[in-house]
Amino acid sequence: MSAPLPSLRDQLDAHGLTAKKSFGQHFLLDLNVTRKIVRLAGPFEGRSVIEVGPGPGGLTRALLESDADRVVLVEKDPRFVPLLQELDDGAGRLVIVQADALKVEERTLVEGPAHLVSNLPYNVGTPLLIKWLTGPWQPCALTLMFQKEVAERVVAGVGDDAYGRLAVIAQATCEARIVMHLPAAAFTPPPKVASAVVHLVPHAARPDDALLKRLERVTAAAFGQRRKMLRSSLKTLGGAALCEAAGIEPDARAEVVDVAGFLRLAAALGG
Repeated sequence: MSAPLPSLRDQLDAHGLTAKKSFGQHFLLDLNVTRKIVRLAGPFEGRSVIEVGPGPGGLTRALLESDADRVVLVEKDPRFVPLLQELDDGAGRLVIVQADALKVEERTLVEGPAHLVSNLPYNVGTPLLIKWLTGPWQPCALTLMFQKEVAERVVAGVGDDAYGRLAVIAQATCEARIVMHLPAAAFTPPPKVASAVVHLVPHAARPDDALLKRLERVTAAAFGQRRKMLRSSLKTLGGAALCEAAGIEPDARAEVVDVAGFLRLAAALGG
């Protein structure tokens, strides 16, 4: 039987490691919290799990206690690789990839259906989510920690102050809900904002790649000038004629158009 692992704080001290602001690092060291996140994300039923930005491995420890077949870590900061290697019990379940998650091709890391479970670095959370929602690799579920403000933008409904491009793309591709809130004090060092965990399950019928690309163009234009009427904000894409083709009132503003309406706009945009 292997010896118990030292505490996360002791490991950080032993390796002389602290969070780097440039990497958006805030560590979650309470194993009761990380285990709860894993319970909310699972069960994994023997599938692989990818974790991005594991840092000292608080969430990793909980994932290794789960029914995941393999746990694949993608860590950009090379300082943490030796510490994460200490979590490997030699059973072949842990894989550590030192790389930038924005550039990684996930389908080269896992075979078959896989989950994503991560406490994402704050400075790249949104672009990573867009990559996973619209890219060629499709996880079977995503359970991700964001700043509370970003989490609210993911799940916002039409008419909400937080409703925008991120909500439309997330909800066009997934069922999304906030499953957990965490105060800033739960992290080391504490960020200036609270956080929340979002659980996303892809729709059985995801829009095809071409439609998603058009949806990105339409939402970028519409919410880039959200106070303007769509006839103006979408002028370069067809303006009033595009709106009419999609059955959308040209004088409407982006925040009152639901996800289905934006999908119709994307479809009407054509090639």
